[in-house]
Amino acid sequence: MSVELKIPVIGESVTEVTLSSWLKKDGDYVAEGEAVCEIESDKASMELPAPSAGVLKIMAEAGSELKIGAKIGELDTSAAKPAAGAAKAEAPKAEAAPAPAQAAVSSGKEVNVPSPAARKILDEKGVNSTDVKGSGKDGRITKEDAMNAQASAPKAEAKPAAAAAPRAAAAPGSRGVRPEKMTRLRKTIAAKLVEAKNTTAMLTTFNEVDMSALMELRKKYKEQFTKKHGVGLGFMSLFTKAVTVALKDWPAVNAQINGDEIIFHDYADVGIAVSTPKGLVVPVVRNAESLSLAEIEKEILALATKARDGKITIEEMQGGTFSITNGGVFGSMLSTPILNIPQSAILGMHNIIERPVAVNGQVVIRPMMYLALSYDHRIIDGRESVSFLKQVKELLEDPSRLLLDV
Repeated sequence: MSVELKIPVIGESVTEVTLSSWLKKDGDYVAEGEAVCEIESDKASMELPAPSAGVLKIMAEAGSELKIGAKIGELDTSAAKPAAGAAKAEAPKAEAAPAPAQAAVSSGKEVNVPSPAARKILDEKGVNSTDVKGSGKDGRITKEDAMNAQASAPKAEAKPAAAAAPRAAAAPGSRGVRPEKMTRLRKTIAAKLVEAKNTTAMLTTFNEVDMSALMELRKKYKEQFTKKHGVGLGFMSLFTKAVTVALKDWPAVNAQINGDEIIFHDYADVGIAVSTPKGLVVPVVRNAESLSLAEIEKEILALATKARDGKITIEEMQGGTFSITNGGVFGSMLSTPILNIPQSAILGMHNIIERPVAVNGQVVIRPMMYLALSYDHRIIDGRESVSFLKQVKELLEDPSRLLLDV
């Protein structure tokens, strides 16, 4: 008896996916629930589990563009699970004709076996797994190891060039090119950004915030906060809380255009931009206005972890009313963030730099951050945008107001 392996329904708007890679080989025996392949939709990637135990028959190639419901393989459920004795019986064959990795081990060279996700990343970068030191159990190469191996990739590519050309040709100024197919997620991000630029009257207003009080508050209570709540106190929860307070007073910033109507929201579902190996995703913290700082921190941590591991669902990224992006973690001093449509506004955070500022007639050094609010001028006027950003600034410079709701 065989069980069909099909592309499942992922979300309401998803009609096509990419079969990124097979995690099992044709003829492999897989257990029920074991991941057999990885598929990528417009917004996220996910592993497809085996619906039953059996021997896998692959019927679609990795890299294929497939419709929802497309058949990609079969599982022969009548096939018996290989016995432990059979595996032992095959061991001498493996020793007689060792695989490249085994041969390298026997010759004394350290070889690490990558996880399926790590292997995919290494293949995309053109990095040999033998050049990567694994930090996982028994030296296994983890996904993080593969991501950090990027710096060594050019060395692996430089060897053939050096061997094929005279030494003089290896001078600085190499003109090599490396075409790489855009992932489905990257193509979707590109299309959304262009749509936002072409369909909205986007404008950006700026302000700066003195982070002294916020940094002092965090420094004073960081250890107690972590001990009590089991999660660190970061700036993102404080910014999120300040935003939700200001959105109540300036509801247009939390609104959206739907045809010839403006939809106002009496809640704040705040999207938090997260950078992942495959691109930028924006998971949503639901009803952030009613959550405590600790609850916001826990939700952000959980969503960010799922996003970076490729486990985020489409539902967790839909329906936001406002977004926050933090380019400061990468060293950005100032930027104009692009709207996450259909939302009408997005707040950009930047890095904290000590600068001389005038305070009460005196020049003092303070940790300062530039804030940028991009907004759709079709429904948000200058009064609303500037006043909203000014209120966020004032709440952050006097964080006690967040607790007193004044």
